[in-house]
Amino acid sequence: MRRILTSVTAAVLTVVCTLAALFLPAAPAQAAAHDPVLFVHGIYLDGPLTWTDMIADFEREGWDPGSLQMMNYNTWQSLEESAAEVVDEVAVLRARTGAAKVDIVTHSMGAPVVRWYLKFLGGTQYVDDFVSIAGANHGGLGVEGCAIQPACQDLAVYSPFMRALNSGDETPGPTTYTAVWSSCDELINPDVSAMLDGARTIWAGCVGHVAMASWPPNFDRAQNAVA
Repeated sequence: MRRILTSVTAAVLTVVCTLAALFLPAAPAQAAAHDPVLFVHGIYLDGPLTWTDMIADFEREGWDPGSLQMMNYNTWQSLEESAAEVVDEVAVLRARTGAAKVDIVTHSMGAPVVRWYLKFLGGTQYVDDFVSIAGANHGGLGVEGCAIQPACQDLAVYSPFMRALNSGDETPGPTTYTAVWSSCDELINPDVSAMLDGARTIWAGCVGHVAMASWPPNFDRAQNAVA
C-alpha cells in the first residue's frame, strides 16, 4: 500500500508541475546590463545640460539613471587640464556603480579632451566604448577669443596638442570608437575632420553643430554604439 501511495503522490506532483509550467506566467526577463555612461560636453551650449534630452532617452531605453553621469569642466582651460579631470570623473563613476569599465559619449570639444585621456592617461583600460558626436577631432572648431583662451588655442588644426593627439594611432587600445559627423557642420571645418581613422564612422546627414547633441536620431546612434 505504501508503494502505491508513493507512486500516486509522485504522479500527482508531476501533473501539478506540468500544469504550473504551462499556465503560470513566466518570470520576467532580466534587463541586459549596461556599462555606466559618462557624458562630456563641448565648448558650446550650457555645459552638462547639453545632455538633458539624450540622457532622458537613455533612461527610457532602459539605462539605470544612477549609471548616467554628466561631467562639467572649465572650457577655457587647456584641453590637457580637462583630460586630467576625466580621470577623476571615470574613477568616481566606476566607484559609485562598481563597474570595471564605463562608456563615454562626447560632443564637440569633449571628443579631443576624452581622446587625450584615452591615449595618454591610461583611459583605454577603463573605457569600453567611446562616442564622438560632432567631435573637433582634428581641430578647426571656430571659436572667438583664441588669443586668450587656452582651450581654443589647443583646437587649432596645427596646434601642438592636435599634432600629438593625432600622431600615430587615432583609436588606440581595446576601446571601440564611433564618430558621428555631419556634412552641414558650420563649426567643424572641414566637416570630415570630425571623423577618426580606425573608428566606426556614421554620417548624420545635414545637421548643425550644436543640434548634433540633441538630435533624436543621434540618441539611437549613441545607444547602439555603447550597447
